[in-house]
Amino acid sequence: MSEKKRVFSGVQPSGRLHIGNYAGAIFNWVPLQDEYLCIFGIVDYHAMTVRFKPEEMERNIINAAIDYMAAGIDPEKSILMVQSTVPEHTELAWILNTVTPVGWLSRVPTFKEKKRDNPDYVHMGLFDYPVLMAADIILYKAAVVPVGDDQVPHLELTREIVRRFNGYFGETFPEPKAKLGVVKRILGLDGTNKMSKSLDNCIYLDETKDEIWKKLSTAVTDTNRKRRTDPGNPDICNIFTMHKAFSTKEDIDRCARECRSAGIGCIDCKKTLLGHMVAALEPLQQRQRKLRAKEDYVYQVLSDGKKRAQEIAQQTMAEVYERIGIKRFHN
Repeated sequence: MSEKKRVFSGVQPSGRLHIGNYAGAIFNWVPLQDEYLCIFGIVDYHAMTVRFKPEEMERNIINAAIDYMAAGIDPEKSILMVQSTVPEHTELAWILNTVTPVGWLSRVPTFKEKKRDNPDYVHMGLFDYPVLMAADIILYKAAVVPVGDDQVPHLELTREIVRRFNGYFGETFPEPKAKLGVVKRILGLDGTNKMSKSLDNCIYLDETKDEIWKKLSTAVTDTNRKRRTDPGNPDICNIFTMHKAFSTKEDIDRCARECRSAGIGCIDCKKTLLGHMVAALEPLQQRQRKLRAKEDYVYQVLSDGKKRAQEIAQQTMAEVYERIGIKRFHN
């Protein structure tokens, strides 16, 4: 049997995970575990590109690991690891920096957005993080990267960096391919911005039914629909996008049909969504509680993941050393 192809993806440990993280990323990762060798990273160095509190970092990492496993990431099938514990990530990033033109990084949309939103906190890490992201992926020679549509430009930059490195030093890394999820990106409850903790427009994975309804009941829907009797357009409604992530096909089709004919109001549509969302999150929350009660196990999973990830990373770096002419010094 041939060796499985590899997948890499990660989430920043910047606080509690929300349904955007779940539906846009983790939900799509779970079925990949049977087809690929999956490496899922808690990318703490990326979390440092925005203001953070050091005293909260360890707790955020452990919570992210708990959320990963509660959502279905199986450490027996996949590698769950913390980015900073495998120093080859940053080592490879530095080498990639030497072949990545500054102009490529200047055009990254996310850098422009964060520069605009935080003009007093623009630094090299923020500018250069796409190179570290490229290193995260190609360190494991990942063939596939599950991404949301907003991450496609970043992955294309990774592919360009791979081509540049391979062109300079010889064929070393495969060009990773994007794997888009079934559900497109879920926006925040304001219906305009990306779901974000900092914008306070998200629903967290560990919230109760009442807490979810308090947020969902006031969430923006189709802004062109002014009255209950007006027909709506589910194709431009963020609530309908959430239905695609959580509801049954029968209710997705029914809500779409009755929205267009004004047969259902936005509140009724949201109540249907609430039922499905709670049904999906309740078993996840039960697993969260069990894992929080045995955190020593979670630390052990991350320790084991570090060892398994580093074994692959060191093999890759041995090849890189040979390509760039310094292998003998690393024997």
